[in-house]
Amino acid sequence: MDRPENHCAIICRMRLGRAVFGSTLATILLSSTMVFAQPGGGGQLPEAARPAQALVREGKFDEALAIYKKALETTPDSVALNNATGVLLDLMGRSPEAQKYFLQSIASAPDPQAKAAQQRAMAMSYAFEGDCAHTVKYEEMVIAYWKTQEKDRPADAFYQEGEMADEAARVCIDAGDLDAATTWYRAGHEFGLKQPDASPTRKNLWEFRWEHAQARIAARRGNQAEAMKHVAAAKAILDKDDQLAHGTGTGENQAQFFPYLTGYVALYTGNFKTALKDLQQANQNDPFYQCLLGDVYEKLGEKDKASELYRKAATTTAHNPPAAYARRYTRKKLG
Repeated sequence: MDRPENHCAIICRMRLGRAVFGSTLATILLSSTMVFAQPGGGGQLPEAARPAQALVREGKFDEALAIYKKALETTPDSVALNNATGVLLDLMGRSPEAQKYFLQSIASAPDPQAKAAQQRAMAMSYAFEGDCAHTVKYEEMVIAYWKTQEKDRPADAFYQEGEMADEAARVCIDAGDLDAATTWYRAGHEFGLKQPDASPTRKNLWEFRWEHAQARIAARRGNQAEAMKHVAAAKAILDKDDQLAHGTGTGENQAQFFPYLTGYVALYTGNFKTALKDLQQANQNDPFYQCLLGDVYEKLGEKDKASELYRKAATTTAHNPPAAYARRYTRKKLG
């Protein structure tokens, strides 16, 4: 699921190894329910640029950007600095400009794994524009890196291939490209299940994610019966695997994401009272959930509550699919 915004994670090197899933995502949600690692990183920022971090947390974006650009005059090839500048420009709604910095961070990356991390950050930059096709293009590059690791690191490789495919799918469903979302969620499911010696719980995780995704896509298409069929299948997986539902290992504790699923389906199939009840049980600090709940209040005619939630969602400083959606969506809602 989506991880609460944390600017530190934006400028820290993304761990492209085994993702550790916790109780509040990343965002993510599997790709809506998966916990997303924060894309980006590239090592330590130059000392001269570090004061910008606090400014970003305070919402002083222009001041932070000036510090980053000044530091780039001295260290133009810094992966971390180009990444941080790109992230900030995405948050400011200036993604075409941000992508120039991500191109530099990709070019300056010291090794293939670091390059893949920056390609993933570029994918997220396109997510801030709601650009499914270009997000997929760069996520495919990250997947290509992990394919080179299948022999030496098979457990990590297949898991991360599934992660990146689901992340691309998440951006596509949020952008309204339901066919592409279906394609990439299916690919994520298939990649994940290729992991050698995967435990039953790990296999159930990928099955749960696939059912979760199909339910949301069906709801977006207005097919309530199909959506509820997949909701029931997702619930059955949680019911049969308590470790998946309530455990604390990698990819577990998934029951917390079930109210998000039922609330999402209810919202998109017109059952707004149910959507309100269920989404109020989801993570109230997640910017994507805040947008969904704002939409519910708007449908129920409570525009002040809706606006309050949109304003909260607009403050996210994360660089992942939930934040990309929230930043883009709230600009339209709040003007």
